[in-house]
Amino acid sequence: MSLDLRTLLRSSPKALLARLVRLNVLARTGLHQDLRPLLATDAPAWQAALDAARNGRKVVIATNNGGQFGLSAIDRLLAVALTLRGASVHTVLCDRALPACMMCELNLQPDPARFAASGPSRLLCGYCHGPAAAAQHRLGLAAERLGDFITPEDRVEAERIAGALDLDALRNWTWDGLPLGEHAYAGTLRYFARGTLEDEPQGLAVARRYLAAAVMTARAYRRLFERLKPEVVVAHHGIYSPQGVVAAVARAAGIRVVTWNPAYRRHCFIFSHDDTYHHTLMTESVARWADTPLTEAQRTGIIDYLLSRREGREDWIRFHKDPDYATRARLAELGLAPDKPLVVAFTNVFWDAQLHYPTNAFASQIDWLAATIEVFAGRPDLQLVIRVHPAEVSGSPASRQRAADEIAKRFPVLPANVAIVPPESPLSSYQLADLANAVLIYATKMGVELTAMGIPVVAAGEAWVRNKGITEDVTSPEHYRAILARLPFDRVDEPARRERALRYAHHFFFRRMIPLAFVMPEHGPRRFTVAARTLDQLRPGGDAGLETICRGILAGAPFEA
Repeated sequence: MSLDLRTLLRSSPKALLARLVRLNVLARTGLHQDLRPLLATDAPAWQAALDAARNGRKVVIATNNGGQFGLSAIDRLLAVALTLRGASVHTVLCDRALPACMMCELNLQPDPARFAASGPSRLLCGYCHGPAAAAQHRLGLAAERLGDFITPEDRVEAERIAGALDLDALRNWTWDGLPLGEHAYAGTLRYFARGTLEDEPQGLAVARRYLAAAVMTARAYRRLFERLKPEVVVAHHGIYSPQGVVAAVARAAGIRVVTWNPAYRRHCFIFSHDDTYHHTLMTESVARWADTPLTEAQRTGIIDYLLSRREGREDWIRFHKDPDYATRARLAELGLAPDKPLVVAFTNVFWDAQLHYPTNAFASQIDWLAATIEVFAGRPDLQLVIRVHPAEVSGSPASRQRAADEIAKRFPVLPANVAIVPPESPLSSYQLADLANAVLIYATKMGVELTAMGIPVVAAGEAWVRNKGITEDVTSPEHYRAILARLPFDRVDEPARRERALRYAHHFFFRRMIPLAFVMPEHGPRRFTVAARTLDQLRPGGDAGLETICRGILAGAPFEA
């Protein structure tokens, strides 16, 4: 099905109703994998583990959004594995308690005015809490209801606070020093699938709803933590509302925090201590990888994997199944000359993970793009290709703020030496980079790959490859212009820098991304299936990746394979 047809169908009220009804049915009949057959392979041992764990160290798993089926599946897997290691696990699910959350996306709540006035629809909440709670109870595991920790007074106060703030004040609003406004604003951008709210008439109203939800979440989890007194809290994402709020409240209470997300490599997940990986990957010590030489097997493995990423053969997601490798021909069609140095700028999806990054040189990605185009407008000896991220159209949710549109607002006519490759183009981004004298990035993970291939990378935003000694890290707009003034770079082979980049790529893709070999990809909203055959695979020593994850959660050990 084409993206345009899919968008049209999802915007139809009748199609949306049918989709929500279908999700309600499927949530009760198969989207939540039943793990009882797995537990039945040693039912007495599982019951003994449940009994022994009642007085164990308390772990809170903040699933909250039960209708995010893939995330719920991994949280249940973690709950079982931690119970087998003696932990008393309490999973928390929102029971229609919040006025906004990560379940709310424009393709499921397509009327912002109605959403601002009434919140999530009953059908949306209908496939979220009940089926997830039932899946949890079938295993004999505790499932706390978030609403049990929210009082009527909390709702009144949250709405009063949110209703009194304009957008700037809301974005920066804190509660007892916790950045609730930041997570509420990021959640609002995620709902609208935009990087700004400038053109959204309901932007402030929806943001107020997300802030009210953040306030309720903070108060609820403070009470929950006071009652349960957990040693550690596990929260997928660790950003947005409610997930980022949960992590912030736990940190303030002195409770260890673990966050996680699906990684890029198939069967792999990335876990972080204390904060979302969007932050920790930029700040972790280089001592974790920089001084450890690669073995020949490791070197071969990372090089082979990086080559595989050109087609996504070993990853969860493939942006283009059939990449177009006729790069020189496509550049000629764009009016670019083969005899002039080429520089490629890779964008990100505007709305994704819009948190505060204090080291960013630019206020936004569009400011970075504008500054880049301005420099190249005065450099006719160079050529710039802006490769727009394919997930602008293929992501979920698809972006409603397009790089090409934002650029056109500032540059109705592009300089002759600047061209844009749109997100739907199958042109291989890697082939573009191969032809480039240098690559400019804002936050894309491609910086990790390209530096390992010996391609010079200039990092202007919150790219994870920053602070590793392998990129040109921009500190200000003036510094950026000074770096670009040196273009074209003298492409002298730097074996020491490339070796350092390979070490980081290996660390990033093969150590920080932890494999769970029995977690298999699943088409559709289910996303993952746990294909373990016996309970022994989930016990201590049964799977190396799961053991690493459980040690990290229970003992604070590094999340490194």
